[in-house]
Amino acid sequence: MATVKRAYALPDAAALRQVYGQARSQGRSASSALADLGVPGASDARVVIQQVGAVFNMQVVETAYLLSCTPALTVLPLGLAMRRHCVVVHLPDADALQAVVADPFDADLMAWVQSLAQAPLRFALALQEDIAAYLVKLEESARATDGLGQNPDDTSVSDAQRDKRAASSLSLSALGDSASPAVKLVNSILYDALKAGASDIHIESTASGMSVKFRIDGVLDHALTVQGVELAEYVISRLKVVAELDISERRVPQDGSFMVSDADRDIDLRLSIMPSIHGEDAVIRVLDKRAMIETYGSLSLDALGFDQASLAVLRRLAQEPYGMLLVTGPTGSGKTTTLYGALTEIHDGRSKIITIEDPVEYQLPGVLQIPVNEKKGLTFAKGLRSILRHDPDKIMVGEIRDNETAEIAVQSALTGHLVLTTVHANNVFDVLGRFVHMGIDPYSFVSALNGIWAQRLLRVNCPHCSVPHTPGAQECESAGLAAGDTSGQWKVGRGCGDCRGTGYKGRRAIAEILLLNDELRELIIEKAPIRKIKDTAHRQGTRSLRDAAMALARRGETTLAEVNRVTLNA
Repeated sequence: MATVKRAYALPDAAALRQVYGQARSQGRSASSALADLGVPGASDARVVIQQVGAVFNMQVVETAYLLSCTPALTVLPLGLAMRRHCVVVHLPDADALQAVVADPFDADLMAWVQSLAQAPLRFALALQEDIAAYLVKLEESARATDGLGQNPDDTSVSDAQRDKRAASSLSLSALGDSASPAVKLVNSILYDALKAGASDIHIESTASGMSVKFRIDGVLDHALTVQGVELAEYVISRLKVVAELDISERRVPQDGSFMVSDADRDIDLRLSIMPSIHGEDAVIRVLDKRAMIETYGSLSLDALGFDQASLAVLRRLAQEPYGMLLVTGPTGSGKTTTLYGALTEIHDGRSKIITIEDPVEYQLPGVLQIPVNEKKGLTFAKGLRSILRHDPDKIMVGEIRDNETAEIAVQSALTGHLVLTTVHANNVFDVLGRFVHMGIDPYSFVSALNGIWAQRLLRVNCPHCSVPHTPGAQECESAGLAAGDTSGQWKVGRGCGDCRGTGYKGRRAIAEILLLNDELRELIIEKAPIRKIKDTAHRQGTRSLRDAAMALARRGETTLAEVNRVTLNA
């Protein structure tokens, strides 16, 4: 434990007792009650809890500490712990019990916990949110493994048909309704993933069962391990049933989709099944339409986190009367969200805007949005041809995947339409090679193209636990920094309950922008070496993704490790 330094004088014990009692009766936090008394810095709950712990000589702990201990669920069962907002753990370095509470003056709670333990207890303090975060982890583990020792239900043909009929009404609010361990486990995994804000769910078969991982903020995080090969097979079968796939086929990849609902919230899930040496693996892509609005508020460009200089360029490109704006980046880098933000800002009711997407991730009022349906023959290319007969002013194409779609998009931009679209490439210069590889005429391409926008999402340091940090020699070398080039306000997150112990909380977008002018167009038409094109672009102001990421790191918003994870050191 770090030594606590007094930043201010707290009220005495009697006054503190009154503050905690008043906060408890009003359902408020003690820190807010202290702030009402005019205590400096009392708005910071972590400062307050450290000060209170120092006054009463009580250890103050966080979620990371609790996770290092073994829960004493035989003393205080999980259900009771969640109702009374306290926990009992086995101390990691001693054969003793420790009770963790949020209110040091709740004598009734402490006496109740002591009576359950029937053994000496050491009491410690923690913020209510840290206790809640720890209990959520215990709840996830308990729910996922609940009933796993039972024999899975028989999955005969009639059972599969029954599951298939019920797939459309699958609800996360009914986690415990099914007696089937496989169905219960699938629902539990989906519930946990949505609660954690995961973008993807990876279910990986192993020699002894399966491993479940969630992709959160772009990084895979291990969620749970399930023992039992038979149960793992039933889980994959259950996913196939709800996605209307062939449960008897285990030798070839399969793709499907299904929907779950929770509290009037519809969530689209895209399922990919892949055969492996231990059976089959599944990846579920979570397409939560409401989460996008909850994350960004309104779908405006200001809410996406780009710097103001980049936003000014993006707005200019989005407001051009015709031409093509290409947004590039890997899956999950926020390309579609950026295009939605641009469409929201340019939609003034006087222009016909049509989009074709796979899938439609968010509904834009006043915009005609067409979902791709390849099973019925509605591809990007076919849909785009039909869109041109619908008198559009502005067109958004979800993704250019093939030569036909690219050709139609270029021709659309050349005939007076503004086309906004995405393509998969590593940076703005690789996009040029992608279109050449698809056989697009370079002259037509550069004539239609207004600009290329490449973007990435970097995790930012947690504001609650980040501390100043001086990069070491090895860090500088891995990041390509010259020796001693450590000017800036570097920071690194230590990990806390607010960031799930990762040291990062939230993400920030960075951009690389290539604006086309006559000089660059001539170089591209002449098929000049890519190095010459890069030098010309950088001389005219194009900043690389790496430089944009390093600028964030020097300001203390992210770390060199995150910069290396997301961008290429070249």
